[in-house]
Amino acid sequence: MPAIDDVTPAPQLHQQLRAAGMRVTAPRVAVLQFVHGHPHSTADAVASHVREHLGGVSTQTVYDVLRTCADKGLLRRIEPAGSAVRYETRTGDNHHHLVCRVCGEITDVDCVVGAAPCLNPDHDHGYLVEEAEITFWGLCPRCRGAAPASVEPEGP
Repeated sequence: MPAIDDVTPAPQLHQQLRAAGMRVTAPRVAVLQFVHGHPHSTADAVASHVREHLGGVSTQTVYDVLRTCADKGLLRRIEPAGSAVRYETRTGDNHHHLVCRVCGEITDVDCVVGAAPCLNPDHDHGYLVEEAEITFWGLCPRCRGAAPASVEPEGP
């Protein structure tokens, strides 16, 4: 059976799982490998690819792996407005996302401030603000080049 992705070697993923206090299982390794090679993937895309490569892995198992890996800090769950939940392996740094309103492509963009949170509300209403999730919306270079000048992008 072909490797899911050669971006991150399996031994490194095994080490990451163990360091997070998790057992090393084929579904966990397959999920992490796929998301490493395909950042901003939907759960359905991950599940489809993992099932294709491992066979009898249920969609629920993949969803459970994604949730657990996100809870343990191995994956980051992002939810761009109007889009399916996505997963990425870029964790532990303060970055945001550019989202194309036409094709849905998502690109990481570093935070100019560096430390979280980038923004603080005028009034925190008693909350301890830990993070500000910022999404920039627009047209990616490919869609910008393909769109007629009179067409306005749709979306939030």
